[in-house]
Amino acid sequence: QVQLVESGGGLVQPGGSLRLSCAASGSIVSIGAMGWYRQAPGKQRDLVATITTGGRTNYADSVKGRFTISRDNAKNTVYLQMNSLKPEDTAVYYCNTNAMTTTYGPFASYWGQGTQVTVSD
Repeated sequence: QVQLVESGGGLVQPGGSLRLSCAASGSIVSIGAMGWYRQAPGKQRDLVATITTGGRTNYADSVKGRFTISRDNAKNTVYLQMNSLKPEDTAVYYCNTNAMTTTYGPFASYWGQGTQVTVSD
């Protein structure tokens, strides 16, 4: 199995910054793309950003230019640097990864437990 542990959420004022981290551990043979999703109260879970093993990134339009996703492949860790935060960024942020736990696969999708980000005065 694969465990994802997120950290870095909290309360921040509009215009502030936060950095989320997510470390994957367990019986990992190979990790593929990693990403962040978020879910606000009463809304569906939406993609925030993803990053491939080669470093190719994809962002939701609403966060382009403000958020930066990165990863450390040696540590099986993905980061999300969030700048210029807005109240509408308030949500539970979830880490996701595709990982293989046996030599011949397949890849499966794993989720973290979520970390709350609140942007408010």
